[in-house]
Amino acid sequence: MADGRRLHDVTAKVRGPWLALGLLAVVLAGGTTGYVVIERWSAWDAFYMTVTTVSTVGYREVHPLSFAGQVFTTGLILAGVGTLFYNLTLLVTLIVEGGLPRHLQYRRYARMLDQLKNHFIVCGYGRIGSIVAREFQRQKVPFVVVDRDPGRYQQAIEDGVLAVDADATREDVLTRVGIHRARGLIAAVGTDAENVYTILSARVLRPDLFIIGRAESEEATRKVLRSGANRVISPYQIGGQQMAQTALRPAVVDFVALATSSENLELAMEQVLVAAHSGLAGKSIVDAGLRQRFGVVVVGIQRPDGKMEFNPAPSEVIQAGDKLVVLGRGDSLRQLESEAGKQ
Repeated sequence: MADGRRLHDVTAKVRGPWLALGLLAVVLAGGTTGYVVIERWSAWDAFYMTVTTVSTVGYREVHPLSFAGQVFTTGLILAGVGTLFYNLTLLVTLIVEGGLPRHLQYRRYARMLDQLKNHFIVCGYGRIGSIVAREFQRQKVPFVVVDRDPGRYQQAIEDGVLAVDADATREDVLTRVGIHRARGLIAAVGTDAENVYTILSARVLRPDLFIIGRAESEEATRKVLRSGANRVISPYQIGGQQMAQTALRPAVVDFVALATSSENLELAMEQVLVAAHSGLAGKSIVDAGLRQRFGVVVVGIQRPDGKMEFNPAPSEVIQAGDKLVVLGRGDSLRQLESEAGKQ
C-alpha cells in the first residue's frame, strides 16, 4: 500500500536520530566506565573527562593520564567524533529532505481522521470525486478523500482536502478513515469494478451505511446496486437528461439549480428529518404551521418506507421518521431543522 510505504520511509528517517542518540549515550557511558576502571577516578571526574573528550572542547585533563589512559582517550576521541558526525549528518538529512515535517504532517492527519465523525468518505478524486469534494467544502460538510493514485492524492492535498493515499477497496483502509463513524460513502473511483469492490467492503463493515455509487452503463448500474449501494449515479445519463431538460424547460432547470445551489443565500431546498418525539410528528402540515411559523414550502414528503409524496395536501399528516423536502430561506430552514429534531 502506497501510504504504508511512505509512512515506513518517514518513520525510518525519524528513527535514525534516535539510533544516533543511543550510540552517543553508549559512548558517554563507555568512556565514563573506562576512566573509572583504568584511572580509578570518581564517576563525576570520569564523566566530565568523557564529555570534554568526545566534544573535542580541548580543556585540560582532569588528572594526569597513564599510558593506558592515553590509549583509551585516543580511541574515545575517534569514537566520539564519529558519533557526533553521524548525529550531525542525520540531523541535516532530516531537515533537508523534509522527513520530520512529513512525519508531523502525517501525525496531524492521523489526529484529524480520529476526530472525524458524521462525515462522508469520498472514494476517488477524479473528475466526479473532485466536484463532490468542492461541493462539500462549500457547504462545510466534513469528509475525507481516499485515492491510491499519487497524482490525484497530491492534487487533493493542494486543494486543502483531508486525503489518504490508499486503496479504497481494502477494509482496513475504510476502518482507518472512520467508516464506523461515517454518515455516508461515495464510490467514485476509476472503474466500475473498483466501485463494486469498494461498496462490497463498505457494506460488510457497515450494513446500515448510506452508500452512493457511480456507474458508467446500465449493466454496471445493476451490479453496483446488487453490491449494496443505496443510490447509483450515472454521470453520462444524468448529463444527457440535464441537457434535454435544459433544451425543453430552461426556466424549470434554472429554478432547480437556484434552489439547490450552495452559493444561493436567498433560497434553498433541503430535506428535514422529523424525529420520533418532535412536536411536528402527528400533526398535519396546516396544523404544524410550517408556512406561517417558518416561511417554508413543503415540496414533498418521503415516508420511512421510501415512498415519496409530491406536493402534499395541507391535511397530510407528518409522521415520525418522515423527511420533509422543503423550500425556503437558509435561516428558516435551520429553525425548522431545530424544531423537527427536538426530542
